[in-house]
Amino acid sequence: MNLIGQVITVVRKDLLLEWRGKGRLISVLLFGVVTLLLFSFAVGPDSTLLRAAAGGFLVLALLLSSTLGLSESFRVEQEQRAIEGLLLLPVDPIALYYGKTLSNTLFLMLLAPVLTPVALILYSVQLDLSGLAVLLGLWTLAAAGLSAPGTLYAAMTSRLQSQDVLLPLLLFPLVIPVLMGSVKSITLILTGDPMSQVGSWATLLASFAIIYWSLCGLLFPHAIEEGI
Repeated sequence: MNLIGQVITVVRKDLLLEWRGKGRLISVLLFGVVTLLLFSFAVGPDSTLLRAAAGGFLVLALLLSSTLGLSESFRVEQEQRAIEGLLLLPVDPIALYYGKTLSNTLFLMLLAPVLTPVALILYSVQLDLSGLAVLLGLWTLAAAGLSAPGTLYAAMTSRLQSQDVLLPLLLFPLVIPVLMGSVKSITLILTGDPMSQVGSWATLLASFAIIYWSLCGLLFPHAIEEGI
């Protein structure tokens, strides 16, 4: 089986397990909704301030939800040392990484249809269909930028009891460029972009997503061999 076929097999396995369980998706969705609610309560009834901060709150909900989801991405493989069985199969570790990263990206993208309407309602933001399409595209880039290093660090810390603490500490400093690009571009979509700056921030966001997907894919075989 070629590399692409191996990646597809890993993605199918993860999606099938997620479909059968659904526990991780439901818990992460509820966590994201509660996060948006808490942010709205913290700001108060000031609709102008809520609209101005809506982009940042939406990205923060994605970031916090991603750590909860990523920490579980290798939990099944680590049970009864199943990760060793995967590595003994004729499967390239790079295929395992990109399959896992693609699965995590799809998982985070599934948060958009739920968290976006909640944010638009809570923060009194009006968005037309074209703006909504651009917002979903930016969400996809942000999910890809978070999933690439998040999958690598999740694999490195999956056997540690303190994974839930170490994963955010390792991930958050690395994804600061992704967070900046996401907050700036999504805020411009939600509040208006008179100077047409969304394209520049989206390019920055896409560039770092590509860099992370490339570098983390090269580092993953070494990280997973040291971790087992």
